[in-house]
Amino acid sequence: MFKRPNYLKQLIQFKDSDFIKVITGVRRSGKSVLLMLYKEYLLKEGIPENHIIHINFESFEYQTITTEEKFRQKLDELLPKDDKKVYLLFDEIQMVEGWQRVVNGIRVSFNSDIIITGSNANMLSGEIATLLSGRYIEIPIYPFSFSEFLHVKGIEADSRKVDSAYNEYEKYGGFPSVVIAEESIKDTILSGIFDTIVLNDVALRAGVKDATALKSIIRFLADNVGQLVNASKIVNTLKSEGVDTTVHTVNRYLDLLENGYLFYRAKQYDIRGREYLRTNGKYFIIDTGLRRNAVGRKDGNYSNRLENIVYIELLRRGYTVDVGKLDSKEIDFVARKLDETLYIQVAYEFPNNRHETDNLLNIKDNYKKIVVTGRYYETTQIDGIPIIYIVDWLLSEEFK
Repeated sequence: MFKRPNYLKQLIQFKDSDFIKVITGVRRSGKSVLLMLYKEYLLKEGIPENHIIHINFESFEYQTITTEEKFRQKLDELLPKDDKKVYLLFDEIQMVEGWQRVVNGIRVSFNSDIIITGSNANMLSGEIATLLSGRYIEIPIYPFSFSEFLHVKGIEADSRKVDSAYNEYEKYGGFPSVVIAEESIKDTILSGIFDTIVLNDVALRAGVKDATALKSIIRFLADNVGQLVNASKIVNTLKSEGVDTTVHTVNRYLDLLENGYLFYRAKQYDIRGREYLRTNGKYFIIDTGLRRNAVGRKDGNYSNRLENIVYIELLRRGYTVDVGKLDSKEIDFVARKLDETLYIQVAYEFPNNRHETDNLLNIKDNYKKIVVTGRYYETTQIDGIPIIYIVDWLLSEEFK
C-alpha cells in the first residue's frame, strides 16, 4: 500500500474529535486503502483491535447488510460492552439504506470516533444534512497527483525521466491500480474502472434503464473538457448523432455524473461584477486516463486536456475553482482558498501575441496571476506574470 501522508494527516488531525470524518471521491481512488492505513495507525497507537470496527459494505462478508435494521444487528454483535472509545470505519456506506440514522445514533450513544467513505455525493445531501449538519468533516480524495505518481514510480523530481513520466501520467492518469500496472493492461483496467463508475455509481443508483444517452453525454463531455457547454448544446449535438433526448434528461444525467465524482462542473464567475453567471459552465473529468477511455483512446485536444489536469490539481490542493469572465475575455481559472485568490491561464503552446498575459493584466487587483504551459519555455515571466511549465507547476510547493 502506498502511504498517502497528506490524506492520512487529515484523518489523524481530527482523531477523537466530535466530527464524523467523511471521505469522498470517485471509485478506486484509494478510499479503502486510506481506511486501512488509518487502522494500521490506530493499532500502532495501542488501540485494542476489538475496539476498531472496520466494515467494507462491498466485501463478501458484509455485502448482504443493505438495510438500517441489518446494520443495527451487525453493530450489536460487534460493539464492545465497555465504555472505552470505539473506532468505527465504514467503507462505501452508501450501500446501506438508512445508514444516516444508525451513524447518528452511534455518535449520540457511544464513546466513538467515526469515519465513513462513499462514492456518491448524494450521501452528503438529504437526511445526513439534517441529522449531521455541522457535525461532519468532508475529506475529498482524488487519484494520484503527479508528485505521488513519481513517488510510486521511484522517480526523483529532478530526474531526466520526469518529462516522459508526465507523458505517461497524462495518457493513463493517476488511478493507483493503473499506475502500478504494466502498460499492456493499463487500458483494460481503465475500461473496467470506467464501466464500474458508469454502471454502478451512476446508472444503477439512479435507475437509468437506457444507457445509450448517458454514454453519449459522457463521450461528449470527455471530448469537450474545458469547453463552455450547456444542456441545450448537448441535446442538439446528440440529436445530430441520432440520439434523441431532452434538456430535462440531460440536466438529470449531468447531476448524476457529478454525484458519481466522474465529472466536476466549473461555474462562470463575473470578475468585475463579482457574481456567478447562470449560463454555460465547463466540465472536467476526474482522470485523464478515463477521458481517453471515454473518447475511444484517440489523441487531440491537447490544450483542453492540459486544462483538465490543472483543474483537478487545483481541487486536489483545496481550491474552489471557477471559470472567470472579464467583460468579453475569459480567464481560465479563478481559484480561491480562504483569503487567497489565484488567477490562471492555461496554454499548451505560448503564443507570440501575449493573449494569455494580456487577459490577466486586465484584472485590476493584486492577487497572484500565472500562466501554465504544456511545453517548456526559457521565458520565466512576461510583464511580471510567471510563465510556468506544467511539470514544474505540478511539482511546485509554492501553490499548494
